Amino acid sequence: MKYDVVVIGGGPSGLMASVAAASKGSRVLLIDKGDKLGRKLAISGGGRCNVTNRLPIDEIIKHIPGNGRFLYSAFSIFNNEDIISFFEGLGIALKEEDNGRMFPVSNKAGDVVAALLKKIESLNVKIWTNTPVETVNYTDDHVKEVVLKNGTVIPAKAVIIAVGGKSVPHTGSTGDGYAWAKKAGHTITELYPTEVPITSSEPYVKSKTLQGISLRQAELSVWNPKGKLIKSHRGDMIFTHFGISGPAALRSSQYVVKALKKFETKSITMSIDSFPDQKEEELFQSVNSLLKEDPKKAIKNVLKGFLPERYLLFLLEKANISLDVTSEHLNKQSLRQFVSMLKRFSFEVNGTLSIEKAFVTGGGVSIKEIEPKSMASKMKEGLYFCGEVLDLHGYTGGYNITVAFVTGHLAGTNAAIH
Repeated sequence: MKYDVVVIGGGPSGLMASVAAASKGSRVLLIDKGDKLGRKLAISGGGRCNVTNRLPIDEIIKHIPGNGRFLYSAFSIFNNEDIISFFEGLGIALKEEDNGRMFPVSNKAGDVVAALLKKIESLNVKIWTNTPVETVNYTDDHVKEVVLKNGTVIPAKAVIIAVGGKSVPHTGSTGDGYAWAKKAGHTITELYPTEVPITSSEPYVKSKTLQGISLRQAELSVWNPKGKLIKSHRGDMIFTHFGISGPAALRSSQYVVKALKKFETKSITMSIDSFPDQKEEELFQSVNSLLKEDPKKAIKNVLKGFLPERYLLFLLEKANISLDVTSEHLNKQSLRQFVSMLKRFSFEVNGTLSIEKAFVTGGGVSIKEIEPKSMASKMKEGLYFCGEVLDLHGYTGGYNITVAFVTGHLAGTNAAIH
């Protein structure tokens, strides 16, 4: 059988591209090297599948630090509200949670994947799983065919590359698409891990002193070597045996990667503000008042519950305050130092875990070579890209999946009318 559109990659963007192309009447072949489709969708949002985010478009763009502005044209055609209508049309009831995140009411990612696959099958999309692609061939100006690893050649009028980046490789994202894009004359911008845990060689990290301690709604900041703020993120974080993780750390990670490279340095300073809503003097006065109420009680007992206990004891020791000292014998200077660390506890970080351990890949096919309204290649007629293979990336919270669905929908629609 001849196909009008061949989609390579059965992740969020490839599935959406297949639906969009087939809905326009195209004969679509969807190829995936894995044994089942939608593996990344099935594990997204902690297994609940955060299908999109309901914040206004401008806010969503702000949450896509990797070239988000490129998507303004795409959002004018198909956006987050359209994604919501699409899934509700498939019978998936959605609910809104904190910060605009949209989840299926059932809390099951499997329901989202099943509904998409059912839709794809109803549109007669031909699906080949366990089918690795060797390469894509082109004529001087047009896409020509897809060649499988087993030697099979599939001629195609249009090819959509939706194979993801290099993150979460067990779902099939192993960077295959970059070579096919390069072959078509595309530039691949430097790849780097984003939304990834951060590493540190501080002695207390190596000794695992703080391992497992979580801080709620702390503010994490990344500083350049001259002490200038690069970026702050507020959210939950956790100390690990190699450094820090949790939402605030993941969001900060790309700024650590870029700063280490830009300043050609082995480490970058980060800081934690445990009380971002209070100014330092205000915090000092509240701590002081608490201590005055119980002048004969050991400071560690008066401040119990003020912070996670191990972190509290750690900071008291750092401020050279004996854990058993009572407030009447407390040196005011030491107390100020302690409060100062509540507001800004600084530490050195030296990188992140590998790109394979990251949730998202930074870098990819340069968006300067992609038509923003169609996701078409500017290098070869009939070639389209969507999802994480492109140099587009967002924070976690439904932003990357929104990028995948929006770019997938545009690529599929335009490949079909090609």
